Amino acid sequence: MLEVRNLSKSYRSIPAIQNVSFQVEAGEIVGYLGANGSGKSTTVKIVTGLLRPSEGKVFFHGEDIRNDLPLYRKSLGYIPEEAHLYTYMSGVEYLQLVGRLRGMSERIISVKANHMLQLLGLESWRYSPMSLYSKGMRQRVLMAAALMHNPDLLIFDEPLSGLDILSARLFKDLLQQLAANGKAILYISHVLEIVEHLCNRVLVISKGRILADASPAQLARTMQRANLEKAFAQLVDQQDTASIARELIETVQECDE
Repeated sequence: MLEVRNLSKSYRSIPAIQNVSFQVEAGEIVGYLGANGSGKSTTVKIVTGLLRPSEGKVFFHGEDIRNDLPLYRKSLGYIPEEAHLYTYMSGVEYLQLVGRLRGMSERIISVKANHMLQLLGLESWRYSPMSLYSKGMRQRVLMAAALMHNPDLLIFDEPLSGLDILSARLFKDLLQQLAANGKAILYISHVLEIVEHLCNRVLVISKGRILADASPAQLARTMQRANLEKAFAQLVDQQDTASIARELIETVQECDE
């Protein structure tokens, strides 16, 4: 369904990503993992059509997304890492705006917006300006906005940020239901325990290049590690965090002597 083919992007001759290729099929949840600065955000911006690659293309159902970006975006739902919203709007007003931009009818917009806000525990807040919402509440509005037009492809960038325990559990159940209904999902997260539990496959990117594309269990076996977190740390040459933590404590204690 989604095919990313040989993507490269450079900023002032400095490569951010190089020859990145992968696919996400209908019904798949694919985790996209990498440290800060690894190239995840650049990839997502290109896949969502917000950024042009220096080289390579993104295909959706076999068509280059650049041939008709408005049409492609009608099939795309996206939750960005930061909840950038028009905070002077209420939750229902924002969902109405999103629905209109997607070409939905007013009747369907009204029904969906109100029902989704109710299901997400925001019914009593639906007419209040989002400037009064907590971070988790804004994240739930973004969740509703991403699903309003029933897209075939969903891209979630750290979607659990700011969510409380119950909302996070709801989102995880929702993710599995969406995949069961044939949605293709690209899931970006630093919470590897959740990625390991939810994702069919994981892509690991480091310094702009894809290092691995496998199921979490297969990756852990290949790297001869107990779990995805340890396999990921080995792949990206992560520093020995336990040693660093000990040295930090020793430094603090020395300063007190």
